[in-house]
Amino acid sequence: MRYLIFVVSMAALAQSGPQPRVVTPGGEGKAPSDAVVLFDGKSSGEWVHKDGRAAEWMVRDGVLVCKSGTGDILTKKTFGSAQIHVEFSTPLMAQAKSQARGNSGVYIQGRYEVQVLDSYENPTYANGSAAAVYGQHAPLVNASRPPEQWQTYDMVFHAAECDGAGKVTTPATLTLLHNGVLVQDHVNITKNTPGSEVKTACDPGPILLQDHFHPEVKDTLLRFRNIWVRPLSGK
Repeated sequence: MRYLIFVVSMAALAQSGPQPRVVTPGGEGKAPSDAVVLFDGKSSGEWVHKDGRAAEWMVRDGVLVCKSGTGDILTKKTFGSAQIHVEFSTPLMAQAKSQARGNSGVYIQGRYEVQVLDSYENPTYANGSAAAVYGQHAPLVNASRPPEQWQTYDMVFHAAECDGAGKVTTPATLTLLHNGVLVQDHVNITKNTPGSEVKTACDPGPILLQDHFHPEVKDTLLRFRNIWVRPLSGK
């Protein structure tokens, strides 16, 4: 009897749903097969400045380079819930300290900044360090590599849910791995980053890369590569 119950239970489990769809995994420098590729090392064509003009950031040796003063860039496409992958390299700025050193940001939906900063042996306020949800959540640990080395952000973002009147009923959440280390563990994001121009939390938004200005430094040359997004269904 026990064997019969076991067989019936296994049969029920085997009929529990359709097969998962096939996605070819990416690899070093390559996105998964179902990803929206935002920078492939060849063109900045998926990006514009806030006024709609084509992105003026340089593409050099397969890398997207921000030179101070060129302005933020954002994607033409907008996204809701998504898996987001960004690779970046901060410049060597040994004389700069705190927020002046290798500063940029990845804004999810144009609203919520994940801080990019050279936080390697460079103390600053905790919720403004590398991999912080700026001004809201400090990272669990500092997983930064030295400047000029490539680093990765892998994010799972769930967009806010809203009612028919446009009021947030469930806040956005973020899980973030910095260089493969968990640094944000499904944290609630309850407000926009100060200075964000995208106010409502109820609609999809672009990915924005920040051209950060600091009065103590003349130029900050941030480098980015292999940027892609996998939209999560139903959000």
